[in-house]
Order: sequence, then structure tokens, then C-alpha cells
Amino acid sequence: MPDISVVVIVYNDAERLPTAVQSVLDQTLRNVEVVIVDDCSSDGSFRVAQELQAAHPDRVRAFQLPENSGAGGEPRNLGIQQANGRYVMFLDSDDVLERNACRNMLEAADETGSDMVSGLCVRLHKDTRNERRNEWYPWLYNTTRTVSSVTELPDLLVWDTLSTNKCYRRDFLIDHDLRFPKGMFYEDLMFIAEAYLAAEKITLIPNQVYFWHVHERAENKSVTNSRHDMTNFVHRLEIHRRIDALLAEHGLTDMKLAKDVKFLKHDLVLHLRDLPFRDDAYRREFAALSQEYLATLSPEAFANVPPIQAICAYLLQQGDWERLIPAVDTLTHRGKISSPLAERDGRIYWCAEHLDDERGRAVLDVTDLGYHEKPLDKMFLRNQLSDFAVTDHTVRMAGDITNPLGVIPADTELKGELLFSARRRSLQSFSFPVRALRHDGESVHWEAEADLTDGLRPLGIVDVVWDVRLNLDVNGTRTTTRLTVGDTDLSQRNLPVRPRLTRIVADHLKPHVSAKGHLAFQLVTESRTGQRAQAFIDRGVRGRPGALAKSSYRRAESLRKTLTSGDTKLRFYHEVFSRLPIKKRTVVFESHLGRQYSDSPRAIYEEMRRRGLKFEAIWSYTDTPKDFPKDATLVRRWSLPYLKALAQAEFWVDNQGFPLKLTKRPETTYIQTWHGSALKRMGFDLAELKRMSRAQQQAQQDALDRFDRFLVRSEHDVRTLAKAFRLQEKTLLRVGYPRNDSLVRTRRQELAEGRDGAGSLAAELGIAADKTVLLYAPTFRRTGGRYNRFELPFDVERFAEEFGDRYVLLVRAHYLNHVVLPPTVRGRVINVSGHHDITPILELADALITDYSSVMFDYALLDRPMLFFAYDYDEYAHESRGTYFDLHESAPGPVFSTEEELYAAVKSLDTQALDYASARERFVARFGEYDQGNAAQSIVDQFFAEWSR
Repeated sequence: MPDISVVVIVYNDAERLPTAVQSVLDQTLRNVEVVIVDDCSSDGSFRVAQELQAAHPDRVRAFQLPENSGAGGEPRNLGIQQANGRYVMFLDSDDVLERNACRNMLEAADETGSDMVSGLCVRLHKDTRNERRNEWYPWLYNTTRTVSSVTELPDLLVWDTLSTNKCYRRDFLIDHDLRFPKGMFYEDLMFIAEAYLAAEKITLIPNQVYFWHVHERAENKSVTNSRHDMTNFVHRLEIHRRIDALLAEHGLTDMKLAKDVKFLKHDLVLHLRDLPFRDDAYRREFAALSQEYLATLSPEAFANVPPIQAICAYLLQQGDWERLIPAVDTLTHRGKISSPLAERDGRIYWCAEHLDDERGRAVLDVTDLGYHEKPLDKMFLRNQLSDFAVTDHTVRMAGDITNPLGVIPADTELKGELLFSARRRSLQSFSFPVRALRHDGESVHWEAEADLTDGLRPLGIVDVVWDVRLNLDVNGTRTTTRLTVGDTDLSQRNLPVRPRLTRIVADHLKPHVSAKGHLAFQLVTESRTGQRAQAFIDRGVRGRPGALAKSSYRRAESLRKTLTSGDTKLRFYHEVFSRLPIKKRTVVFESHLGRQYSDSPRAIYEEMRRRGLKFEAIWSYTDTPKDFPKDATLVRRWSLPYLKALAQAEFWVDNQGFPLKLTKRPETTYIQTWHGSALKRMGFDLAELKRMSRAQQQAQQDALDRFDRFLVRSEHDVRTLAKAFRLQEKTLLRVGYPRNDSLVRTRRQELAEGRDGAGSLAAELGIAADKTVLLYAPTFRRTGGRYNRFELPFDVERFAEEFGDRYVLLVRAHYLNHVVLPPTVRGRVINVSGHHDITPILELADALITDYSSVMFDYALLDRPMLFFAYDYDEYAHESRGTYFDLHESAPGPVFSTEEELYAAVKSLDTQALDYASARERFVARFGEYDQGNAAQSIVDQFFAEWSR
């Protein structure tokens, strides 16, 4: 008896069948048989199967269905019937097994006695240059584990619905009469659901077992690559209905909800993305089928998927194509704003329609996405092409750019240009002016003509595809849009062009729709000579010359990636740049890993400029360099210019840490200003660092040992930070923080002259002079998700309602967090997270609300009230990182944990200044003794004063 029977199903795939079978014959487990089942192919697949049987008579058996079944279920059922092994696995003819798959799964099955063993499936995209790979829900396979019921791991039934990455005990299949549905696509989903629910033991192993080969460009599309076929969608819905009935029969309502969520997030999305490319008849049929099934889903499912997915499903239910197709555009292009949006009662909605429906208001509410807080230059707006016409040499186009919430005012000055860019990066681009721009309320209408024959000169051959963008300038602020084709007809004549390299293989530009729905042009030829030449080139590309050229290109591309990799950059730094001479009077500044122009590095830099010192300043940045000084050289962090600057700099100045693996040269002085005194444990006081290997700990220590000077603002820093970083006494510089010089001076001025006006920042933020300003500045919290969204721990709308007549609340999230405020609190609660430098915000605030942020140590210098909203203190202090002191005992203000206590503390704010005056004085003496207002001056005197000459 074989240990395992691998059932290989095939239909019209004679060419790839031998490879699939060979992957079974090559298994390290030898006692494996192959059962080939041909679904009545017409291409000779069964003949190939018989030849394989003849070549391996003891290991391969071949069978054929009398007529084609139309799907993969019946061939697998016959395979189960004919299998002789103790266990059964399934393999498709265009895929392969990992070499140790059978051995690993059999060992797990025999050891645990499981009915099923499942391993990791890997999708290999065979049409891509480097055979891109995706692991199939890898979080399920992080470790070996056995469950006695799928209810212990619902994600298994919901997400891993493949039958092919699993090994089944044959008696289990026979005893429970487990069979695949006949003649149905997505037969895996039903079979595996029944198997999961019947199994008394399921084991998962962290091994790759199955390689799923994806051929997106194949002539005969697989089921997963032919989703536009309506039969495909009909079968998907029918399978889901059957699974729903099965779950209902077992009383698994929670699992049904999880499956509904998966349907909205995955199954429906796959088909929705295809809708913009289909005609009205297809859309109507799709809607009719969808609406019936969507009505069976739990309303709770809509609240458990990303907003745009729920919005698309809801609009589909309503048959609202005018708003659904733009919503699908956002579904396809994450971040694109495809609707004008609507504001009602202080909430932001995807559209103004359907808001009378209670469920519609819930689904269409997109307030939390923060569209209303985005500046225009950060918006990715939908630009719907409305007109397209071709004359002799010219293409005439018009379109409408979405204007969400009127972000483009009616009286603003508008300018625009069309940009034609070769898709292959680093090649040329050409621009054409937009002749007309008109504000249409919820959109901006534009019209343009582009003489592509004279104005666009492609190279030819290497720049075959050209993309089109429209740059819109609104009072000097630019936003870039792509041209969405939608239902606009592009079937017009091609435009003649004159490529520079050759006109033999290309003499016209043909408009077409890109895979994601945007307008593009492709170089084509209309002459017979050109077509023959193109065919000749295509043959060459597919033949030996093309293979050599592709191989050379891939080697060059591999070399490029190698040259720009992190390891190569490190070698450049250490072996090339570090051998260059040190550039005297050169300082590299960095704040918060290049994210900001702020903090103590900024204060030192500005003191040096104020004193007129002669030096070269280099600032590092990440993303877009906003608000950085114009009289300094800017270098992108981790770029080669950045590494070269660090290698040659006489001084490094930063507040967090230059890349750990960069060795500092002895001639370079590293001034580490750090970014705050410590409440939470740091460095080698952290458990995770103590658990590191000796080599890992040494690497951390080597990075810390680069500090030549480390700024401290109190002996508390010496006992905590310096000790945790294992710094030597000679490294410590007891001068305070340069960023706090301004706070100390502000406090002294208040004592001498009284508090003057709120200043320019208050005017910039629109804060009235009679309002008291509160600042809420929490510490960093790891929240997960793409944007690391931080949810405020109190009802901000209630806060604004209760205190908005007297107070303005500023909210400043940690720079690694993201916060969104609803429009209802506009003017009363202001998000100032985008301001790089917190010092002016601290000076503006009349009181601070924080938790464990080091901002408490800085704000204390102003001797103003502080409130500590420590709603998760026990977790933070004891279960997370631990703290150096008990906040409840040392805080210079009330510490509380509930929202009601927060409101009570704010109401009694007037008494805080007196009640905690002595506590604030003790706090500053303990944590800010060296902050005397002259830290920047002292550092410049010690290290840079001679540069005045």
C-alpha cells in the first residue's frame, strides 16, 4: 500500500503534465503513487498520461472521464475512488509539489493521528521577470500546531480554502463521504469547508508544500484568471450559499460572520475591479446576482471591512452605478478620492445620496479616513476623461477632476498641463498646456489639445508605452492626477509619430486603457513593412538573440539592485567614502531619523547661523523635505550622498541615532542631543535587549559607543539613560537640551514682564485671544495598520461640546502615529501633528494634557498646569516596557484614568496652578536642573566658536 496517493487532474494541458507528475516522482518520500485523471481532454493529455504510466508502471496510473465535466471536482472524485494510499493529496497539472512535501506531511499525520495536514502554499507568477512569489496566508503557518476543531482556528476555514496544499487520511474521506461538487467552479471552497468541519484533528506545518503556478498571460485562462466570465461569478455565489447553509446547520454564526467579511474583502472585490471595463448589460446582470446574495450577509460584516469595500458593496446593492464606478476606482487605487464627498452634521460621507437610509449613513461615513484634513497637494484626485477625439496630428481631450469638499475654491487661479511620460522610468517626458480650466462646483472641468506628431518625439523600441497625467496648479499648489477612461470611447484612428531611433517598427500612437483603467498610448506600426519588421524583432526577442539580450538586461538590473542595496551602500561607506578626507567645518544634522527639521539639532544649527559661523550645514530628510532650511544642503537619508556626507563630516549632530551599522571615523565628533528624559525603560534595561545574543548586544553597544558627547538635562538622565546606554562619564555633557532654551527664556520673560500675546502661531491656527489653549500630547502607541492610526481615548466631540466656549484643544500625536479629528470639532479642537517643531506649540499652550510622553519634562519648565491621562498605566508600566519611577508619586499634576476624571480635571484647571506649584518646582529641580536656557550657546562655544574666523 502506498503511503500517499497524489491525484493529478488534467484538462488540455499535455505540455505541463509531465512536470507536475515528475514533482511527485522526485519526492524524498519514495512510497508515493500518482493517480492521473484526465477530464476528457482534446489535446492529447490522456495520451501523455498513458505514456507516463507506461514509463512508471509501479508508480503511475492513468484514468479518463468519459466526457468533460467542466470543472475540477469530478476528476478529483474519481482520483479519491481509485487511490490506494493511506493518505490522499491533490495536484493540478500546471503546478508542482515541493520536494519534501509528502514526507513532511506524512510524518506530521502519523505523529498526530490527524485527519488532515496542511502546509504552506506559494504562488509563483510565471509571467513575471523574476517569478514573483506570494505566500498563501503565511500567518497560519508560523509554527506547527494541531487543533481538535476548526472552530479553534476560524481563519483556517475563512481564508485557506485550497484543497491542494493538504494531505487527507483516505479513510476519513471515505467515512464522511467527502466529495467535490460536480461541474462547479470553486469546488475547493465547498469540499474544504466540509472537510474542516468533519475533521477531529487538523495539523498545520510551517513547511512549503505546494507551488501554485500563475500564468496570467496564458491563452486558456484558469478559473482565477477569467473572473469576467459571468458563469464564474454565478458558481462562486452558489458555492458560498452552500457553505452558508452548512455553517447554519452546524450553528456556527460567528464563523458565518467571518466568512461574510471575507466575501466582502476578497471575493466580491475580485469581481468589482472588473466592472469599469464591462458594458451595461454585464453590469446589470452582475448587480442582479449580487444584490440577492448581499441581502443574506450580516449587516455587521459591513462594519468589519475597510470603508471603501463596504461602500462599493452598499452602492452595488442600491444599483447606484453613477457613484459605484468611481468608488471602484478608489478600490483599485488606494488613496484616490473619487467622490466630491459631503459633510452633514459634522461628519464626512462618501456621497450626499442614501443618507436618509440609516444603514447608508453608517456605511458611507468616511470621517475616520481623514479626507477633510488632507491638503490639496496630498490628495490623489479622480480625473474622469469625458471627451476624446483625434484629428490629423492632434488629440483633443476633456475631463473633470473631482473637487472633494470644495478644496479647490471657486475664485482660485487655476493652471494646468498634460504630461506624457514614458512608462519605463528615467526616459523622457513631454508636456502640453491645458487650454481651458473651469470650476464646476463638485469638479474642475478641463480641456486640452496635444499635437503629438510634432510635440512628442519617442525614441522607439525602448519607450513603447506612454502614460498621461494632468498637473493642476491651484494658487501655486500642485496636485497630479491620472486620466481615468471609464466609458469614454477610445476606438479612433491612431496618431502618426516619428520615433527617433527607427520608424520601421513604429509609426503611430494607439490610445488604450491601462490595466488599472487609466489612459495610455502605445507605439504601433500600421505599415505592412513595419509589421513584418516587428514580427522579425518579436521572433528575435523570443529566440537566442532575445534570450541573450534579456539575460544581459537581467544581469544589468541585478547589478543595479546590488549597487543600490543596503549592503552595497555600507561597503561604499566603509571602503570608499571613509577613505576620503574629512571636510573641515562640515556638520551633518538629523532630527527624528530625518523626518523633521526640529528639536535640539535645529536649535544648535540656528544658534550657529545666528552667530554668523562659517560652516557647511547638511540636513538629512526622509520623504518630501518640508520646512527644512534653504541655506543648507539637503540629502535623503540612506542615499549615497547622505553616506558620503557622514563619512566626510567633521561633526554629526542628531537626537535619535544615525544608522547603526555606520562606523564613525575617529576624526568625526558625534554630538548626541537625545530627544527626551526617560520615564519608560530604555537601552539595555529593556528585556528584549537582554534576550539578544552576545553578538547582537555588542552590535548595539558599538552603535552607542559612537557618541562622543551625550547631552543630559539632569542627574536623572545620568542614572537612567546614561546607565542604560552604558555611556562613560567623559561622554556626558551636563548642559541641558538646546530645544528647551526657548522655554526657559519664555518662563523668565513671563516672570519679569508677565504673559504677552499668544503670538503668531495662535493667529495662524485661528485661535481667538480670549480662549485658553490646552495641548493633548500623548506618547507613541503601536496600534498596527497601514497608517498606525491612534484613537483618542476620549470622546473629542463631547470634549468640544463641554469646553469649546472657553478652551481650544490642540492635539499633537507622536510623529509615528496618525490621528483624525471629525469636522464637528473644527475651530474648537485643532490637529497640530503636522507641525515639526513642538516648542512653539508648548509656548502657546496654557496647560498640558499628556500620559507618559517625555514632553512632560520639557513643558514643566514653563511652570504651567499639567494633567496626566494615564488610562492604561498598569499595562504600560508593568506589562510593556516598565518605568524608572512611579508616575502617580512624582507627577506635577493630577493623574487619572477615566474620561470623566479628565473632564473633572479640566473643569478645575484654574486651581491647578496653585495646588501643584510646589510639585512642579520639585519636578523641574529633579528632571531639568541643567536646563538654564543657554544649552545651544554652550555647545557652540565648546565645539564651534573658532569657526567665526
